[in-house]
Amino acid sequence: MTGQPAEERSDDRTQSGETSPGRNGDALAVDRRVRVIAGPAADSRGRIVEDFGELPQQPVDIGGRHFADPARRWAVLLDDGALAFFDTDQLEPE
Repeated sequence: MTGQPAEERSDDRTQSGETSPGRNGDALAVDRRVRVIAGPAADSRGRIVEDFGELPQQPVDIGGRHFADPARRWAVLLDDGALAFFDTDQLEPE
């Protein structure tokens, strides 16, 4: 970290201090406005509210029972009020 408060930094960083390039090369970060470019929410817009970081993309299956799909990196509060979860390649900064 740079030692500067987040509001004084000029670069786009996630809460963990990382940046993640979106599809067009711009950085995705918490509080950044984005447009969804893939999936059922395509063309929706919203604001990134959480970065879960680069987690292993593993579903949760126990004893042949499926409990959860692989985790998504970004939590996005869509403009319609819905909270949705996306991978980096599904978003682009506005």
